[in-house]
Amino acid sequence: MKSLLLIFLGGGTGSVFRYLLTINICRYETTNFPWGTFAVNILGCIFIGVFYTLTSRIHINNDIRLMLTIGLCGGFTTFSTFGNESFQLLKSGLYSSFFAYVISSVVFGILGVMLGVWMSE
Repeated sequence: MKSLLLIFLGGGTGSVFRYLLTINICRYETTNFPWGTFAVNILGCIFIGVFYTLTSRIHINNDIRLMLTIGLCGGFTTFSTFGNESFQLLKSGLYSSFFAYVISSVVFGILGVMLGVWMSE
């Protein structure tokens, strides 16, 4: 039960952080590319790399690991939004934005996890 509560708290916190970051990025957005969601997903990948590495290295309690990874990162990242925005780009015929968004999100997401691990070692 304690784990569920910590995941719940982390998820809510991550969702609020995602909203605040996205509205601040979108305020300056001038293209059809969904920069807010892209930035959140890449940062979330870096964070999860850092959290998994640090919690493994310093033997943090598993409940805290769950709160940070499943909760905070799960609430912060936006894969369902990524899927919907990708579909909307396709539906609108914005094929170059679609391909740029999908490919760069996957590539930079994986690089973000690698960076997070590297930063934490």
